[in-house]
Amino acid sequence: MTTAASQGAAPPAVDMHDPLGAGFPATREGRILFWIAVVFSVYQIATAAHLISLSSQVLRAAHVGFLLLLAFPLAAAARNATPAWRAAAWGLAAVGVFVALYQWWEYNGLILRSGDLLTRDIVVGCVALATVFAAAWLVMGPALPIISGLFLAYCLFGEYLPRPFDHRGYDLSQVIDHMAYGTEGIYGIPIYVSATYIFLFILFGSFLEKAGMIKLFTDVSLGLVGHARGGAAKVSVISSALMGTISGSGVANVVTTGQFTIPLMKKFGYRAAFAGGVEATASMGGQIMPPVMGAVAFIMAETLGVEYYEVVKAAIIPALLYFASAFWMVHLEAGKHGLLGLKRSELPSATAALKNGWYLILPLAVLVWLLFSGYTPLFAGTVGLALTVLLILGATVALGLPNAAVRTVFWIGLGLVAASFFRFGIGAIVGAVAILILVNLVVAGGRDTLAACRDSLADGARNALPVGVACAVVGVIVGTMTLTGVANTFGQFIVSVGQNSLFLSLLLTMVTCIFLGMGIPTIPNYIITSSIAGPALLDLGVPLIVSHMFVFYFGILADLTPPVALACFAASPIAKESGFRISLEAIKVAAAGFVIPFMAVYTPALMLQEGGALAGAIGYWPAVGYVVIKTALAIALWGVAVIGFLRMRLALWERALAAAAAFTLVAALPVTDEIGFVLAIVFFAQHWWRSRAAAASAA
Repeated sequence: MTTAASQGAAPPAVDMHDPLGAGFPATREGRILFWIAVVFSVYQIATAAHLISLSSQVLRAAHVGFLLLLAFPLAAAARNATPAWRAAAWGLAAVGVFVALYQWWEYNGLILRSGDLLTRDIVVGCVALATVFAAAWLVMGPALPIISGLFLAYCLFGEYLPRPFDHRGYDLSQVIDHMAYGTEGIYGIPIYVSATYIFLFILFGSFLEKAGMIKLFTDVSLGLVGHARGGAAKVSVISSALMGTISGSGVANVVTTGQFTIPLMKKFGYRAAFAGGVEATASMGGQIMPPVMGAVAFIMAETLGVEYYEVVKAAIIPALLYFASAFWMVHLEAGKHGLLGLKRSELPSATAALKNGWYLILPLAVLVWLLFSGYTPLFAGTVGLALTVLLILGATVALGLPNAAVRTVFWIGLGLVAASFFRFGIGAIVGAVAILILVNLVVAGGRDTLAACRDSLADGARNALPVGVACAVVGVIVGTMTLTGVANTFGQFIVSVGQNSLFLSLLLTMVTCIFLGMGIPTIPNYIITSSIAGPALLDLGVPLIVSHMFVFYFGILADLTPPVALACFAASPIAKESGFRISLEAIKVAAAGFVIPFMAVYTPALMLQEGGALAGAIGYWPAVGYVVIKTALAIALWGVAVIGFLRMRLALWERALAAAAAFTLVAALPVTDEIGFVLAIVFFAQHWWRSRAAAASAA
């Protein structure tokens, strides 16, 4: 059981990065919470696999009920609260469960009474809102509940504001009906996605981590680039990118891979602030790396009404450019300070790591194939999770088989059972898992494997709590927009600015995203800003997916920008450096993240979207090739300007020339591309000549 005691340490102090603690307390209460988390995950799997069929409303309400049941006591236990406060936490948890049961028991009656609630319905609705706000405050801090509370207050009192900010007015019954019942408000699209796609993918990542995926990623990264110049930092970039394929939390990536990569970078000469900045930048980039993309991809697809693979298609080139930029920055920093790689003799073999752990990649590969084949994320996630469980349970059984031939036959048979899912449904997988569980009870090491699976269920539920609670409370903001139409006011302002200058509209949207992202996580930030700014950017001619990706990117970058910079402060205790200094370095390393969204708006081909003047002039695929090359060149020049090194240290005027070339390549104005290419040629030519002359004189 993943308790603090089992990890060999006292219960950790709670901080802003992990208000729920690092595990389940090693107490009787902790064991109860642990098993509640296991039941929560089993319930989610059962509903995803349609072993339990519930109406959409009850499904969402039950999900929120489980979130509240687990969040209140776990947060209180992590804070080492007094017995009185712990009792109060359990009382709030019981109230959260009661609200869910009320939604289930009164399901038909609530449908019939929609728009004409009874007094008891209003009371229960108020209680539902209060418990969700309280849970959000405990789990995520005050920022998001305060913002959501202001929106809720706007519903009730907005009619008294001056025009154009006023609305026609809504009484308490209307607001409660909209926010606490039906499929708006706290039970809106965000919580629906949390109850289906997001939880399943978090659980998927939890099982893969327990199976050894982190070690596989780290060993492959070390084997590939550990020996190269600045290899320690390059390992951080690659391992964080790989972690991003299974993890939906940038901060979780920081504290997971960063425990290894940040000390390694410092050991080989990187400045502490730069090492922390690299890890924070690479880890946050994991949220734009398909297939999981911080779970926002699922919400985006659901919101836009497009296939999931369309979102991934738009994200793939920017994600690769983002990590290429981070890789380039650490390469230049290593060259500037003469930082060498690790000794090959000290490094694991990437080939051997893949040979030993290749099977762990299978669930991820199947997941990606299903998503791109048009299957729903829920179906793909269910299959991916089922395959992961089969592999974990089967691996222990296979170790006990007498020889390689028998093991081969076993794996082939297990593969056929997994494939039978597509013909016979989930029953075949459930039967196979049940048999493997029974076998693991008697084979050597089997009980440890079962314990690891049990722990994965608990950890998955715990990791899903912040996301789920955020989705519930941010539903109030979305509900306010659908009830009052307040998004139109801000959207009309953006459109009015954009009619004179699209760039100013984009700048205003960027500042809004970063400002909101300073206090709230990526998912609610995306939901809020896309609801407000997305339609406005669409009216200005920005393609729909590009406009949503624009706000998504800057919501992520908010975790790197001062003064909050959550990912950077998560890296701070590991790097033993100020979070503010780390954030300054992270902004430099993450230059691509600031550049790519703007370039994609003016040239949608960068996100593989139709439209834009360039595609109209030279064709779609030539436009894709051209803008990728131009963006890569701009990023390369920016890195050189920021680090101040290429073949040798740059003079101040050289850095200014490189920055000017990068800026003109980014700017989408007449002849700026031509100017940028000319400046780039001049810069590279003169630097090559100067470095060659310096080398000759030194010889």
